[in-house]
Amino acid sequence: MSLTNTPRSNQLHIGIYGKRNSGKSSLINAITSQDIALVSEIAGTTTDPVYKTMEISGIGPCVFIDTAGFDDEGELGNKRIERTNHALTKTDIAIVVFTDTVCSMEKVWVEKLNKAKIPFIPVVNKVDILENLEEVKDVAQQITKRAPILISCQKRIGMEDLLEELRRNVPEDYEANSIVGHLVNEGDIVLLVMPQDMQAPKGRLILPQVQTLRDLLDLKCIVLSATTDRLEESLQALSKPPALIITDSQVFQTVYEKKPKESRLTSFSVLFARYKGDIDYYVESANAFSKLTENSKVLIAEACTHAPLAEDIGREKIPRMLRKRVGDAIDIQIVSGVDFPKDLSGYDLIIQCGSCMFNRRYMLSRVKQAKKQNVPMTNYGITIAYMSGILDKIDY
Repeated sequence: MSLTNTPRSNQLHIGIYGKRNSGKSSLINAITSQDIALVSEIAGTTTDPVYKTMEISGIGPCVFIDTAGFDDEGELGNKRIERTNHALTKTDIAIVVFTDTVCSMEKVWVEKLNKAKIPFIPVVNKVDILENLEEVKDVAQQITKRAPILISCQKRIGMEDLLEELRRNVPEDYEANSIVGHLVNEGDIVLLVMPQDMQAPKGRLILPQVQTLRDLLDLKCIVLSATTDRLEESLQALSKPPALIITDSQVFQTVYEKKPKESRLTSFSVLFARYKGDIDYYVESANAFSKLTENSKVLIAEACTHAPLAEDIGREKIPRMLRKRVGDAIDIQIVSGVDFPKDLSGYDLIIQCGSCMFNRRYMLSRVKQAKKQNVPMTNYGITIAYMSGILDKIDY
């Protein structure tokens, strides 16, 4: 896919880390050959992480994360560093920029990258003006255990070497290869049941539907789409039952009751649970529903920061299902976007949306956080399948 039709959440995220005024923003400009990042001689020009999208030959669409200097100071500086720390959770590959021999902070961040198992590339910037280049290069190599790439953003020295190293360091599993390839074969008939309610963008399909449809076409499947009220007519129009039916989780029960027994069933949200997160942990965590009481505390996490609409699945429908199951007193808290608590210990269950707006590494960092604190975590599709009594009857 090209830059124009690949969602940012599916693009490789490349984080650039270094001290203030080490040339991180200049590096993005040099790689892209454009002045897309603000550059200044004043240290600390970059505050919050800035995301810049571009396409790299041999890799495809990428997102560069231009971070604030990790040596920032003061109360505001500490907040900026916290945002830089958070950017690590989205980073698939990191570039660590060295410019001098006082590298205690670089050493700390290299240790963070190693601990998070994020591949990284050390670079020494400003090689055209560094008087102690050999000393900086030796220190960088000592800290990172690898030879740094020597670059000058101003003179565009070493850019091709850096791009080639980026290509070599793309993680093989930075995202799942296919959304639905584990469930279909070439030539399979697949029926997509897609209710177009008020939450769907006018004149458009929602992102998981678009991506799943594209994946099925790439897999050479025969795809038929219908709204829920046309399900029976669509099935009758086929000469044989579809091999797979993919539906919106909100109509799981309706579709299950009407589907041919030969057809397997799943949902867009369940597929994205595998594509973006940890499907096994999500399914295992569904057992937590049987332990919920009115005294339980549940966190519902949305990736989108949209204004809630009537019958919103995360803010209305799932909370209503939970209250009907265990009682009105259950404590349900809702967060959106990247607003995810660090301390999860007070929750009995986390229910995450399909995460189409997050990249896989960030979503897996949430799962890791939940596992570390022994908190069950599942997603919307698994939740609705479990509460509908069909979790053991769907495919994932």
